[in-house]
Amino acid sequence: MRPIINRIIFLLFFISTSCCMSLYAQENESYFLHTIEKGQSLYSISSMYGVSQTDIIKLNPGCEEKIYAGQTIKIPQKKTTRQDETFHTIQAGETLYKLTTVYNVSAKAICEANPGLSAENFRIGQVIRIPSAEEAAETNAGSQQPGSTAATKPVTEIQGPVKSRCKEMHKVKRRETIFSVSREYKISEQELIDANPELKQGMKKGQFLCIPYPSPKTVTPQENNKYLIPPTDRELFLANKETPEKISTIKAAILLPFLQDKRMIEYYEGFLIAVDSLKRTGTSIDLYVYNCGDDKASLNTILAKDEMKKMNIIFGPSQSQHVKTLADFAKKHDIRMVIPFSSKEEEVFNNPFIYQINTPQSYLYSEVYEHFTRQFSDANIIILEATATEKDKTDFIKGLKQELSNKGIPVKTLPESATAQNMKEVLRNDKENIFIPTSGSDVTLIKIIPQLTMLVRENPDTNIHLFGYPEWQTYTKNHLDSFFELDTYFYSSFYTNNMLPAAINFINSYHKWYSKDMVVNYPQYGMLGFDTGFFFLKGLAKYGSELEKKLPRMDLTPIQTGFKFQRVNNWGGFINKKVFFVRFTKNFELVKLDFE
Repeated sequence: MRPIINRIIFLLFFISTSCCMSLYAQENESYFLHTIEKGQSLYSISSMYGVSQTDIIKLNPGCEEKIYAGQTIKIPQKKTTRQDETFHTIQAGETLYKLTTVYNVSAKAICEANPGLSAENFRIGQVIRIPSAEEAAETNAGSQQPGSTAATKPVTEIQGPVKSRCKEMHKVKRRETIFSVSREYKISEQELIDANPELKQGMKKGQFLCIPYPSPKTVTPQENNKYLIPPTDRELFLANKETPEKISTIKAAILLPFLQDKRMIEYYEGFLIAVDSLKRTGTSIDLYVYNCGDDKASLNTILAKDEMKKMNIIFGPSQSQHVKTLADFAKKHDIRMVIPFSSKEEEVFNNPFIYQINTPQSYLYSEVYEHFTRQFSDANIIILEATATEKDKTDFIKGLKQELSNKGIPVKTLPESATAQNMKEVLRNDKENIFIPTSGSDVTLIKIIPQLTMLVRENPDTNIHLFGYPEWQTYTKNHLDSFFELDTYFYSSFYTNNMLPAAINFINSYHKWYSKDMVVNYPQYGMLGFDTGFFFLKGLAKYGSELEKKLPRMDLTPIQTGFKFQRVNNWGGFINKKVFFVRFTKNFELVKLDFE
């Protein structure tokens, strides 16, 4: 019997030691593991970890040719400007508490560094950011000794020694709760509330709390033993949960180059209509508008203004050279930042306060592939190779072919110069036939539409479609009849039918306000201004500091721009992954296919 017990004890010791060694090895390893998610590219992965694509390829030969969702690759562990910051891939059996002991940082510091992390998604394979000692110290800072604040009044008459009722003062940080603060100082929640009666109305960031001396207490052996049991993930996340705050008056800033780009004026005009709509429902908004020129000095002058630090949200900029400076400012002062235009910014991968409206290409294409293979799961796909090559379309077609191959959907290829007879030879009468050109240009449309039209007319009983790109909205007026006859689809993250009630109301309001019509652009900037303004200001008015947690509940129907925000990782910001298909049916109907 005794040998069996000894064997069990040894096995438990071995498992425990192996687990610790696994953690220690990962901490000191030259790389960590990343599981690729849908839409991620080598570019986005390298951006989120601050390493070069070349270094990733060295550790993963062949990944420059092909990567796919679910694949696990090695990422070099690179020291950043904040010394000792690292990334950690969660292993089997690991808990948040265990990570705090291994890396010697508090749970609060880890939660602060990973705002997208929760008890629900703390699971094997997730990568989290472990903050540097310097950053962790900043997170836990805020305690002050009695008498060190400006609020302390001088005592003119003192008879005998006076002892403060406060052991120390604590400045409330983001995500702190009554529970977490009381636990940090080893006092009860009631003791903290008794010393700070104002906590009955709630805790706010920046508030100073009196930390009382703990009351004498006899601890029994039974009570003492319970502290030997480490807290669960749920307990730790609950302890570091941010106290919800309502926003009575939303302070919003717009920073755009109004003097350099007239489209920005139209964006602002649409934004003002959104503000007016919300104010009519009782929402209080203070709007600050600044012209931000191309030079860096103009941006720095704006950011130096006292009111900028107090903003709840910033919209802009449009110039790429200003994004990092503004993003750093927003992160430092806990301000949400909405980038309405560019899709190529890197800051979203490392800044939790950024919302990127225009979807990065790899994420956009990934969503299109998923919707396409769902919509045409048993179709006959014919690619029409255009003479003129476009890099973005080359990437799109390459990824689409790969996705179709993975789903077992066959693909045929013809040159764009193919005749109607050539096209007829690859048709299938028992399937939908989808023709996809490799160019989104109007020149390509002009070349292929006549032959496709002849093909459709000669084969009226065969199911034929043309599938294409967002920029086709620009050419719709020139090809409207053909689009209907060819039962055409195109994908986009923005689209509006000007015959719908919401669009009609906005167009009429815009004309009434400004005595002019919007410039014909795609997207239309006036509608973009209205949609982004209404979405975020409405969200802040309704949910306050909990906006990020309540995003799935934002049940709004924008006029033009679709919204479906998801965090890019546990420590980064949000990208918009909304995509829909627009269809011109043979019955002369325009249908927007929303796949949610």
